[in-house]
Amino acid sequence: MEKKLFDILKERGYVKDLTHEKEIIDLINGEPMTFYLGIDPTADSLHIGHFFALTMFRWLQDFGHRGIILVGGATALVGDPTGKSDMRKMLSKEDVAYNKAEVKELVKRFVKTDGDNPAIIVDNADWICDKTYVDFMRDIGVHFNVNNMLSAECYKKRLEQGGLTFLEMGYMLMQAFDFVHLNKEFNCKLQIGGSDQWGNILAGVDLSRKIGFSEGKKIDPLFGFVCPLLLKADGEKMGKTATGTLWVSREKTSAFDFFQAWINSFDEDVERSLAFFTRMEMDDIKELCNKDIREAKKLLAFEVTKLVHGEEEAIKAKHIAEELFSNKGVSENMPSTTIFKEKLGINILDLLVETNLVSSKSEARRLIEQNGISINQRKENDVNRIINELDFKDGFIVIQKGKKVFLKVELEA
Repeated sequence: MEKKLFDILKERGYVKDLTHEKEIIDLINGEPMTFYLGIDPTADSLHIGHFFALTMFRWLQDFGHRGIILVGGATALVGDPTGKSDMRKMLSKEDVAYNKAEVKELVKRFVKTDGDNPAIIVDNADWICDKTYVDFMRDIGVHFNVNNMLSAECYKKRLEQGGLTFLEMGYMLMQAFDFVHLNKEFNCKLQIGGSDQWGNILAGVDLSRKIGFSEGKKIDPLFGFVCPLLLKADGEKMGKTATGTLWVSREKTSAFDFFQAWINSFDEDVERSLAFFTRMEMDDIKELCNKDIREAKKLLAFEVTKLVHGEEEAIKAKHIAEELFSNKGVSENMPSTTIFKEKLGINILDLLVETNLVSSKSEARRLIEQNGISINQRKENDVNRIINELDFKDGFIVIQKGKKVFLKVELEA
């Protein structure tokens, strides 16, 4: 018997919390309905956490449901305080406008925006930015109880640090209004997202009910469905790597670095990642992971890189990785950077920071002391080591961090 969509999502690990379990199961397994996913353009790219949510979006879309991607041109100007110990850096309107254009183009790589059942992309600046402050507070703010808001998980970290601003308090109101607006304009019934958005999604569900009550109307309930956050076995977000955030834009994270991030997955994360980022049958995933976890990692790295960067880049990244591990850490196409001759005489700690292999000199020092750095295949254990021209006898050096991160540093006049 063919599996129903909700059973597929549950089997693959997408189900974290539902506002109305029975109703949502019926909704997802039933006739086509309209749902939405929000993405704030706080950067000019998407990270792997966004991509994870987009895979859930694509499952719903492929089963005939009508999807809306909301790019938060208005909410990005405020910044979601969820999980933050400090206030987000405020972006200029010009920055947000630039980021919106980039994010919209990236989204089109992962969801269908033409052909059968195309998703639509909307911008909440279109219905929020023209509202006056007084009108918004009278129409929306009147339905929010500050005591209830302050007890929400999304504000807890900011409250603990004693720095929650009134600006950030407005974020929940704006996202809640988005849901109400999309329901009114498109009959959108379901909001999906990561579990960190649970409080904001609940606010939208509740706002719809309160507006209906205040207007004496019977309004069909809105629903929220959140997936778990993408965490690694050590508890860190999966989008964080040794070299920084794992972006889906190759200008920010090269296809090779992207490939390597997945090759370096913890064994415990591979089955779950294959469930999220491939359409393999779960029985086949479990069998592969139990039989040969190294092959499972290679498959995961290739398939996710192919999804994000295309098959040609995935093949190239795989080829570079194979060359590096079979050819003494050197490949013609390996990741590389340059250092100018006048920099020679640089301390190894400074070199590691300058080449972005580490984020700080203290991290560099720790890695060297733990035998985690090699130069030209020789372990380095001297934190006072000076890099000079003799090291560049072939015109370059190869720095290896750990077992799987390689960087060619070429000397430039």
